Parts: sequence; structure tokens; C-alpha cells
Amino acid sequence: GCISVFIYFNEKKYENYVCFTRHEPVGVCGAITPWNFPLLMLIWKMAPALCCGNTLVVKPAEQTPLTSLHLGSLVKEAGFPPGVLNIVPGYGPTAGAALSMHPKVDKIAFTGSTEVGKLIKEAASKSNLKRVTLELGGKNPCIVCADADLDLAVDCAHQGVFFNQGQCCTAASRVFVEEQIYPEFVKRSVEYAKKRLVGDPFDFQTEQGPQIDQQQFDKILDLIESGKKEGAKLECGGLAMGDCGLFIKPTIFSEVTDNMRIAKEEIFGPVQPITKFKSLEEVIQRANNTEYGLTAAVFTKNLDRALTLASALQSGTVWINCYNSFFAQAPFGGFKMSGNGRELGEYALSEYTEVKTVTIKVSQKTC
Repeated sequence: GCISVFIYFNEKKYENYVCFTRHEPVGVCGAITPWNFPLLMLIWKMAPALCCGNTLVVKPAEQTPLTSLHLGSLVKEAGFPPGVLNIVPGYGPTAGAALSMHPKVDKIAFTGSTEVGKLIKEAASKSNLKRVTLELGGKNPCIVCADADLDLAVDCAHQGVFFNQGQCCTAASRVFVEEQIYPEFVKRSVEYAKKRLVGDPFDFQTEQGPQIDQQQFDKILDLIESGKKEGAKLECGGLAMGDCGLFIKPTIFSEVTDNMRIAKEEIFGPVQPITKFKSLEEVIQRANNTEYGLTAAVFTKNLDRALTLASALQSGTVWINCYNSFFAQAPFGGFKMSGNGRELGEYALSEYTEVKTVTIKVSQKTC
């Protein structure tokens, strides 16, 4: 089979051909960035786009435009030619929609919610079939096996969900703990949460600041109330902190079941739902029982178990005995409704180039 194919393409009729591929810039690229990591997410898009020879039009989130505008001033000071990097602040339904629909924009990269990602992909298909890279939401499983380093697992799960006020697409928002260690894990997690310092984000001692805006604040409190009503056990928090500001107490629920809203919906806030499991087969099925597939984490000292879970989990990134560990060389992106394409690493470069095949028939005559 394979040998005959190689023999066919090695025949003399192919002797006088040279064939090679070129990677060329896509052209004009659009980047729509989120409010939770406005500078980092811009750089993840700007660096590969520009180094591959493209120009870039950036629409920052309306909540956080100043970071992008300041970067624009630095780019101008550094001597970038006019038109290479363009920053257009505005609202999603106007500026974002115009960028997604524009027939002269050849590629769009977006980080944000799955709902908006669908709108961007629809706009791209209705306009000029522009390329689309989407890094969207997640409901990420964090699996803690009975043989795990418990101190490490508790700390990583805590930081994984409460980091950045829980406003993180990679948040460890579904913690599955093997039943033998479940009570102790919950106990230690509550101790961590109660010690977390909530307050002024400009105070270097503060570990958790306010939520981004009133809409997000209200959504989180609504999901917390749903957890109480649906039968989860509130271990700590569960309320706003004080009468002013958008601060929410670090919240932990135990005895969470998979049909509860806090176990299914992306909370994007300081809420840690903890549930128990009995077997690997069970936790794999439950962890994958979601429309999302961005990240997952596994805590175990058994390498075979770790690799079994890493292979079985439907996630673009799987962390073993760590959390939120990123490397510039390692691609990042999601399965299922967590997105399309990859950022970071060599894979990110391919998102910003067109591949062209060039075939030349060489004359047998030589000059």
C-alpha cells in the first residue's frame, strides 16, 4: 500500500519539478480583547500577528480601554509605522460588530464569553469568511485523588478559583475530590477562604478586590443564591461584603451535585463548588459532561493515573499537580464551546499566516 504510493510519486514524470510552501501574512487582523486580563490578552494576539507581518486593529473591552491605549502610545514612541497597530475603543454591539463584519478584515481573534464568540463567528461567516480564533469560557474540572499531596491540592484549587476575584476563564470552578479525603479537603479549603484578604486592590496586602461591574456582581450573587436554594451546603461566604463597593466574600459550597447551576454555569466570581467522586471512570464521565473544554487539573502522585486522566479529559490544557502554569511555547485554547484555534507557541503563528504551495516545472535545458 504505502510503498506503492511512494513508488508512484518517485516516477520519472516528477523528476523535473520543484515544489515548496510559503507562509504569508493573512493581512488585516482584528483583535477583540476582554476586561479581565486586558494587557496580557492583547499581547497574546499582537505579538504573533505583527511578527508574521500583519497589521492589527484592536477593539479593547469597553470596561478596560486605558491599558490598550497606553500600549498604543508606547508603540508609537518605539517607532512603529503608522497603521501597523490601530486601537479603536468602543462597545461590542457597535465597534466589535463592525470589526467582525468588515469585508477588509481578514482574520479576527477574540477572547471572551461563548455567547459573544458565537456572534463573532456568525458575523465572520456572513461577511467574508474571515479566519476566526476564539478563546472562550470554561467550567473547568479540578480533580483531586486520594493519594494527592493535600496541602498542594488545596492551595492550587484555592488559587485556581479565587485568583483575580474568580474572573478567569481557567478558574477551577468544579472541584472533584475523591471521597476518602473529601471532608479534610473541604475543611482546609474553608480555612484558606476565611483567611483571604478582601479589600482595596491598590493595597499590596489585598488578595481579592471588587468584581468588574454591577452586572457581574449581581450575576454572581444570583448564582450563589441558586446554590443555597438547590441544596448545596454553604460552608463560608455567600454574601456581599459591606454595603458599598462590589465586593463578595470568598464562597465555598460542599455537597454540590452536577445538576445545580453552580456546577454547570460559568460563575466568573469567587465561588468554589466542591463535590466528591468514587472512581476514575465516574469522575472522567462527570468532568467531561459539560459544553466547555478549556482546562482541567489533576492532583495525584500516581503517574499512570495522571496520564490516564490527561488523555481522557476533553480539555485543551491539562495541568498535573499545578494550576495556571503557562509557558510561551505551549499552545493554549479550548475544546468544544471553549473556542477554536490556539494562542501561544508555534501553533499561534499558524493562525496568522496563509500557506501557499508553489510548484515549478524545471526545463531540462540548462543555460
